[in-house]
Amino acid sequence: MMNRVAMAGALALGLAGCGDGAGLFQPKSPQKSATAEATSAGSRPQARGDGAVTAAPKPPANARTAAQFDTTSAEEKKAAAAKPADAGGETLLGKTVASLGDPSRSGFWLETPLVKAAQKGRVEYNGKSAQVDLIPIDGPSSGGSRLSLPAMQLIGAPLTDLPTIQVFAGS
Repeated sequence: MMNRVAMAGALALGLAGCGDGAGLFQPKSPQKSATAEATSAGSRPQARGDGAVTAAPKPPANARTAAQFDTTSAEEKKAAAAKPADAGGETLLGKTVASLGDPSRSGFWLETPLVKAAQKGRVEYNGKSAQVDLIPIDGPSSGGSRLSLPAMQLIGAPLTDLPTIQVFAGS
């Protein structure tokens, strides 16, 4: 019995060193700097819901704060905050509860069950709005949605709450 316990302990210690390439008693290799990571990621284009491409770079691997994750440029923020040229062509899709989407995905987007196909749209919260790519997700129309970090910041939605936002199609 004692032999089995000792064997299980040795096995657990052996496996504890697996996974990241560093052995149990070997130091981990140094992490890439944020600058090196951003340079290697570059400004790879990322597809938007409407098939267009944005050039917002991927956040650095060691990003920890909202400012580090938000890689959108001032020009992109200004364009997203601009009122649509033809606001009369918009359709109110409804309201949805929004949580913070994947902060490592750059750009202005909303994953929502309110749409069945990717399209341009706009979200509004407390009088502030942002033009976004609407990306369909499975679920009932009363289900929640996920909003990108830059879009949440632009409309002043609290990142740690579940704000109710209005969603418009056709901006």
